[in-house]
Amino acid sequence: MYGSAAPRARDVITDLAARGRHHFRSEELRSALGVSAAAARQALSRLAAKGEIASPARGFYVIVPPEYRRLGCLPADQFIPALMEHRKVPYYVALLSAARYHGAAHHRPQAFQVILGKNRPSISCGSVKVSFVARWNVGDVPVQRFNNPRGTVRVSTVEATAVDLVGYMHHAGGVDRVAGLLSELGERMEPRRLVDASKSASIPWAQRLGYLLEHVGAGDRAVLLKEQVQERARNFTKLLPAANAENAPRSKDWRLYVNATIEMEA
Repeated sequence: MYGSAAPRARDVITDLAARGRHHFRSEELRSALGVSAAAARQALSRLAAKGEIASPARGFYVIVPPEYRRLGCLPADQFIPALMEHRKVPYYVALLSAARYHGAAHHRPQAFQVILGKNRPSISCGSVKVSFVARWNVGDVPVQRFNNPRGTVRVSTVEATAVDLVGYMHHAGGVDRVAGLLSELGERMEPRRLVDASKSASIPWAQRLGYLLEHVGAGDRAVLLKEQVQERARNFTKLLPAANAENAPRSKDWRLYVNATIEMEA
């Protein structure tokens, strides 16, 4: 593989990239070089200083090809799957980042948004930022895979993305932005899959989602969801959970206090 001479660190990462591996653990490099931990750290530091590798998480490195050197890292969707596999943590791309996969291209998030089973600190790698949101039943959410130059990434389906946008409005820019996103995503939703996706969340999320879909002109996608809400919802809930609902108008169909004036973002 490397000939008779001891391999250099750059030889190792070049060989990994040639075999389709664009990530590695620090222990892998140390083992391949046959050196001490201190020497391996020095080799990693030299490669990082030249922009050839980056470390989005402790002990985990990515190989940065020339086209991404300006980022100082791989794009998030190209290393998150490998990092989550390394950590043995279920995940999916969510919220504003998922909405972009489904065609809502006008709402670029400041950070790549990923849902996990529990909270984790955000990641900064060069100019790439990743934020994490906790959802205890992450494995119950419908997802699909999208291809990228380094493999595939798990992304919530368009219907599950809509559910999360309503459930985590504070992570999506508020109700006005969520309404704008739903107006873009609505035509891509399938009514039965929307009901299925809503079952991974609480019924108040479905109440808010259905009302907002009707508000933005996508009520035809929420007909089956309305049936579920009218069957399961026992109480009125608030469109904005943290806001006062005194004297707010009510939507009887969705059993909802409409305690916000929606100014939909384009």
